[in-house]
Amino acid sequence: MLNLIPYPRSIVQQGGSLVISSSPAIVADAELEAVTPWVAILFNALPPSEPGGVKIQLQLDAALSISEEYHLKIEPKRILITSASSTGAFRGLATLRQLIWQFRGQGPTLKLPLMTIEDRPRFEWRGLMMDVSRHFFTADEVCRFLDVMALYKFNKFHWHLTDDQGWRFPVTRYPGLTEVGGVRRETLVGHERSRPRQYDGSLYSYCYTVSDIKRVVAHAASLQIEVIPEIDMPGHMQAAIAAYPHLGNFNWPLEVRTHWGISTHILNPLPATIEFMKEVLGEAADLFPGRYIHLGGDEAIKQQWSESKLAQDRMAQLGLASEDRMQSWFISEMAEFLGRSGKRMLGWDEITEGGTPDDAIVVGWRGTTHACAAAMKGHDVVMAPTSHTYFDNYQTEPATQPLAIGGLLTLQKVYEFEPRPPELLPEKHHHVLGGQGQLWSEYIPTFEHLTYMAFPRACALSETLWCDKTVKNYSDFLPRIRDHQDLLLSYVSRIGPIPEISIISPQLNEPDKLSKSIS
Repeated sequence: MLNLIPYPRSIVQQGGSLVISSSPAIVADAELEAVTPWVAILFNALPPSEPGGVKIQLQLDAALSISEEYHLKIEPKRILITSASSTGAFRGLATLRQLIWQFRGQGPTLKLPLMTIEDRPRFEWRGLMMDVSRHFFTADEVCRFLDVMALYKFNKFHWHLTDDQGWRFPVTRYPGLTEVGGVRRETLVGHERSRPRQYDGSLYSYCYTVSDIKRVVAHAASLQIEVIPEIDMPGHMQAAIAAYPHLGNFNWPLEVRTHWGISTHILNPLPATIEFMKEVLGEAADLFPGRYIHLGGDEAIKQQWSESKLAQDRMAQLGLASEDRMQSWFISEMAEFLGRSGKRMLGWDEITEGGTPDDAIVVGWRGTTHACAAAMKGHDVVMAPTSHTYFDNYQTEPATQPLAIGGLLTLQKVYEFEPRPPELLPEKHHHVLGGQGQLWSEYIPTFEHLTYMAFPRACALSETLWCDKTVKNYSDFLPRIRDHQDLLLSYVSRIGPIPEISIISPQLNEPDKLSKSIS
């Protein structure tokens, strides 16, 4: 059996082998040359290429209409990857990387079985979200995470850069956002529900530089991954209001939030605040060349808008009947600005309350009901329900695991996720762009812990989003993911201590453990 994840659409094995004893010569069409450095990396353990040796060829095929589609042929003297774009060629290389790992030998010779693979994704949006506001992960760590994403054919990296507990995104025009908003006086110890609350008493001060952002974006682009920044608004803004109190509703002195949960502090709707946020988004649009910017829009507690005379006067001036309508107006102002900048907005499914901007993509996290309703109205949606995609939940018996936010999300349940739920009419299926997994970091303090929570569940998600649902089979997936444990560790261990990887056994309902646990 070929231990490939996600499993290709079609595999035909011919019998026989391709023996590679030296690095293959690389031949690529001009449009595909951008991925040739990754070809060399795949074979860097072999001696230099020899005349008359094996050749690896990257060839453009206009007959393939989907950009991520590829055909991979392993023949007696060459490896041929045909694709419609460099993205498709790179997806083929990810498959080849896994084959090389599976059939690696003890010596300097590699023997690959002869085969033809034809493959393309089911969904165009296959993402993972990383929250760096609650706990921070360096640019090096983010790049390492992107490497693992690419191995499993994810193509969207959602970067949650701002929240109540920390602002990590550098804004040249407003340095206080990181100088003040990026500094937390101390951090909660234990669970948010525990009483009395306890804190570590240690300053938590982190932010990215412009150089960091550019490096992550460039690395992601080389891996054919698009970076989607999130600047969450109008709620989840306590760190920003701490830095610039005039953004709030009462101009109160405020500090960056030191515990988890949802802050009641919300941006005011005055023209100066609207202009401030547009300037922030303008800098984000300049730094992130991708098509999308996420505006959050979730969990915006509107109590301060109800109590603030300035906010109420503004609501009356705009002729808005409710605070929900005012949030819709706020988000629409930002969406219109992004549209003029050539960007398209995403928002969590609360943006459907009070009216949704016409071109907005709705990210459904509160189950699938709100996203399905948006799709029925003609909006594109990304499915990200807590029930199947929140990797900050426990993955097995909590008593055996590091502290997590709660809930239980097993490997099998992730694998069973269906982004097109039965209640969505078939004629609206095209509005479901795909799905993504979430790594909220309140209870994920280190990169080692992050990768422990992400993998192998993200591998199950990658197969769910790539493969046609008619060919998915958890019983087939389980032995394949077991054989991927060493491959995963080869990536993760380059950053720090090797995390434990738990695989849920459906027979025993117990985790099989590899390596050491996170303390």
